[in-house]
Formats: sequence, structure tokens, C-alpha cells
Amino acid sequence: MPGTPPVTLYLGDVVRLRRTHPCGADTWLVDRLGADIGLRCQGCGRHVLLERPALERRLAGFERRGDPAVSAAAAPRRP
Repeated sequence: MPGTPPVTLYLGDVVRLRRTHPCGADTWLVDRLGADIGLRCQGCGRHVLLERPALERRLAGFERRGDPAVSAAAAPRRP
């Protein structure tokens, strides 16, 4: 979707996806940012990596937002 800006994600966000995980949970903790987004299932603790476009298609909403300051502190510095 070239015309839409990317969704702003922060470390510590808890997101709800459209389909439930096989364990029955539908909420995931964002624990890695970049081209691939790291998600940890809030039900069973399984860790998965999703490409950003795939996550944006599957995203149903936010349960809780993370702290932007933590995400900024964890971002690599560019010279």
C-alpha cells in the first residue's frame, strides 16, 4: 500500500491481531522493531517475527501503547 504511511509502533505496545493464536490468545507484545517486528504471545509466550506489511494487514487494534522514549533510546544512532 504505497499511499498509506506506516503504523507507528513502540516497544512495549500490546496489539490485538485479527485471528487468534492456536493457544487462544489474540494479544501480542511488541518486543522488536525494524523491518521485521518481533511479537510475543501474551497467552503462551511464543515469539514470532512478522514483516511490517504483514503485521499492518493483520492488526485489529492496540490494547496498550508503549513508551515512545524507550523506543527512541533503543533505536540505533546514525552518524
